[in-house]
Amino acid sequence: MDWHLKEVFGLFQQQFGLGPGNGPSSGTSLLKVDALSTGFIKAIFGALAVLWRSNPWKRLKPSHLLGIKVDKDSDWPDARQPFVVAQLIDHGIYFFRSEADAQGMMGIHGLGNMKSIPLKGLLRVTYGLEAELSPVNRKMIKTLGLEIAGAKAYPVIDVVYSPKDIADGFPSFRNPTVEELHWFYAALRALTQIHPLLQQADGVQGGAMFKDLTKNLEISWPSEDTGLQGNATVRVTFPPKDEHEEQVNPPPKLAEVVSENQNTAESESKVPRQCTLCGIEVPADRAPRCSRCKAVIYCSHACQKKHWKETHKVSCELYKAMMEREEELEIKGFSFVCVMEHSCNWLESMGLHGKGMWRRLCTCFKQYPFGLLPPAEGGSMARVWAVEHGKYPPDSPLQEYLVLSSWAEYYELRGLPADSPVALILSFPLSLYSIVTSLCVPTKTMLSKGREVIVHYLGPEGELDWLPAFSEIGYLLGGSGSLHVMMIGPEVPIALAGGMTAVNPKLRVTFVRGLYQEEANALPTPHVVVALNSQLEAHSSWTGALEVIKAQAVPAFFTDYAEPCCVNAKQMLRATGLQITHPVSANPFRSPVRNQIADTNLPWYSNGFVFGVNT
Repeated sequence: MDWHLKEVFGLFQQQFGLGPGNGPSSGTSLLKVDALSTGFIKAIFGALAVLWRSNPWKRLKPSHLLGIKVDKDSDWPDARQPFVVAQLIDHGIYFFRSEADAQGMMGIHGLGNMKSIPLKGLLRVTYGLEAELSPVNRKMIKTLGLEIAGAKAYPVIDVVYSPKDIADGFPSFRNPTVEELHWFYAALRALTQIHPLLQQADGVQGGAMFKDLTKNLEISWPSEDTGLQGNATVRVTFPPKDEHEEQVNPPPKLAEVVSENQNTAESESKVPRQCTLCGIEVPADRAPRCSRCKAVIYCSHACQKKHWKETHKVSCELYKAMMEREEELEIKGFSFVCVMEHSCNWLESMGLHGKGMWRRLCTCFKQYPFGLLPPAEGGSMARVWAVEHGKYPPDSPLQEYLVLSSWAEYYELRGLPADSPVALILSFPLSLYSIVTSLCVPTKTMLSKGREVIVHYLGPEGELDWLPAFSEIGYLLGGSGSLHVMMIGPEVPIALAGGMTAVNPKLRVTFVRGLYQEEANALPTPHVVVALNSQLEAHSSWTGALEVIKAQAVPAFFTDYAEPCCVNAKQMLRATGLQITHPVSANPFRSPVRNQIADTNLPWYSNGFVFGVNT
């Protein structure tokens, strides 16, 4: 954990002690785990709170064991999984190193018989009252502002094991290692998503048994400074399978729904490509590319050679590294075509062209100013989304405020099927939601205290016609605070300028026409500034806006399509005197549909990457 906090808690520990008898963990505390950041502690407590609210104990009994495998065995110390079996019991969770260990704990004596505790131990989570915590754990929760789901939901994490000599009748306890906690976090997140999917077996009453289940999920590591990158692949099975029985495979790719080459930038397409140097169109099947990075398209080897000498030799290695993240950036699990070569063609293939909010994804309705699309016939949410009932978010709020970190979590929460394409449009409101509830600490704190957060939302275009999608922010905020989103930009039409719309009780939107640097002084001071698909390097007007952001000294977050855009944005921010304090990272709520760009094969997603300043 952070050194200054370690010193504070060290003094607290000297005063109050932290030994056997102090709370259910008998002396354990995440504060004592070396190299564990406070950010990851917060992420663990957030995952524990989400699991508690999902109440798996309502259906799962101690006899229901689940197998869990996180990434490959070789990714863990000693080339083996830290734990492999999960058991939910008495509002607690046990993670065992083998199924035999779990079965041994399920004997007639259970935990009452200390000899049934495995010698190598089990990782245990127990939920209880605040009063049952050790003083140092109570202090940790209060000081770090850790998320707690309820009065009886204060969690303690420890590893309990049976010493060889157990004559005194007491087990031993220790803190989990950092590696064990990394495994534990991924397993927790996976269990939360999987347990509602268990289906009761035919002919069995009372939920005593479930059908066999094997699910693979991609779990995003938390955005805090944990040293972890990308996603973890987690396999959950019911009942457990032998840990060597099968290898962990990623979730089914789009190839299981459509042909593999429909989901890559290397597709055999008739859509022409474009030379990155001279701009000449080239048939897709005859377009040369850089043989090293495979990212840049040319019309001829002459252009390729010239471009290498002029600029590409400097960026080729960087582009190669970006291309190597191609698979990592692909969001798996959706069962619709996830590559868009031409927006109209993609919309036609989905049956969405010219319908509802989808009209802003192509140029066929460009005669209508942003924000002034003719209303969908009937005006109902079904007409606005133009997809079948059950494939768009329900028009109803949640009771509790949740922090979400992936499309898989969101789709499960809202009961959406994998073939629902609404993520393309929801990428905008959910990127904003992720920023204010997860990435931006001040706004996250304000919302948790029931306050209103003022957002200056810069450069809106299609979003001006997508307010029904933005209503989802208000529904997700549940019992927390609210948002006042001020959409500011030159594309705000005169007909909307100066107006305010109460989208729902948790979200109101004000429209301001003009450049930010010209309007900011007349607006309430924001708590956060947000610009999605910002393309800072592409518009000269951003210079003045960035000067305002620098003067305000409030957090500001930006998204962009691709890593080269982010590299250029960083240079522009530095030129303005702004330093990136939230590093460039993949946005968990980027569009799942990859845009194929004419002159490059680089991964390109709407809201693909997120970064921030003044955070």
